[in-house]
Amino acid sequence: SKLTNLGHLEMTWRSRVHLHPLLVRILHKSRLRYYGKPEKKMDMPYQAYFEVADGSGMMSMVLWNSLCPEWYHSMKVGTVLLLDKYTIKNSYPFKTHPTPGDSQMKRFATIEISLNVRDPPTEISIIPEEMVKPEWGLPEVKYRFITRSELDDLPNNHSCDVIGLVTFVGRAERARKREYSEDFWLYRWAHAIDGTSDQPFILELFATSQPDVFEHIHPMTYLVCTQMRVMQDLTENPSRTVYLTTSNESQIFITGWHKGQPYTKDAKVKNFIQWTKSQSEADQIKKTVIGGYYPFPQPPDSFLKY
Repeated sequence: SKLTNLGHLEMTWRSRVHLHPLLVRILHKSRLRYYGKPEKKMDMPYQAYFEVADGSGMMSMVLWNSLCPEWYHSMKVGTVLLLDKYTIKNSYPFKTHPTPGDSQMKRFATIEISLNVRDPPTEISIIPEEMVKPEWGLPEVKYRFITRSELDDLPNNHSCDVIGLVTFVGRAERARKREYSEDFWLYRWAHAIDGTSDQPFILELFATSQPDVFEHIHPMTYLVCTQMRVMQDLTENPSRTVYLTTSNESQIFITGWHKGQPYTKDAKVKNFIQWTKSQSEADQIKKTVIGGYYPFPQPPDSFLKY
C-alpha cells in the first residue's frame, strides 16, 4: 500500500483527512504507566510511550488503554511496526525524552502518534525481522555503552548504557513517591563489574515494567541496563561516589534474555563477553554477595560531619 513517513506527516497532518500507513522501528520504550483514579471509571487506564523512527527521523508514539495489555510486551526495542488508522496529536509537553543513540537523528517533537482501541481502531502489524528489507531505510537501534573506567569522567545526568557481571544484588526496597503518599517506588541496589576498573558500577534499579527480570537479578548473571542516568555528587566531597539510576525509558536484561537483542552487535558488549571468557567462575563466585541492607550513599563516619 502507499506509505507515508514521519517527516511528511509533520508537514501535512493538519490538512489530511486520511493518513497513509507508517512503517517504523521502535528505538526506545518507556515503562507502562497506570493513570487510574478512584472517581474515574475506566476499564484499562494504561499508557506507554515509544520512540519510533524511519529514514526521515524519530517521533513519539503513545499506546493507550486496552491496547497496552495486548501489545506492550510484543513491542520490543528493535521491533518493526506497520501502523494504519492511527491518529496524530500535538505532543504532551511534560513527558520525558530518552537520549537517542544516534545524535544526528532528526527529532519531530511537536506531534506524536496515538494508537487507540477505537475512534478509529488502530491496526498494528509486527513485521518479523527476517522480512525487513534494507530498501525500507529503517534505522538500526544504536546504543551509548560505557565502561566502568569511563564513568567517573561523565557529567551528572549523562545518559548511557552499561553491561557487567553482577557481584552484588540487594533486597527489594520501597520509597514513597511523594511524602504522605500511599504510592511507592520499588527498587534494589546492584553492583556489576566489567574488568576495566577495580570499582564496580553501582546501580540503583527501579522496577520497570519487567517484573520477571527485576525479580531474578542475581550474582554471576550478565546484566545489561539501557538509558541509565549518571548521578554525581556535585559537592566537593572527597569520598564522592558515582552511581547510575534507571530512567523512565530504561530496559534491563539478564542472562537468558539477551538472545536476539540489538545490543549484542555492539563493540563494547563484545569486548565484555571476551573479558568474561578469561575469568575464573569459581574466583568470581567467592566475591559475590546477595541480599541485606545497603546504605547508600554511605553516611559520614562521625556525627560532627553528619
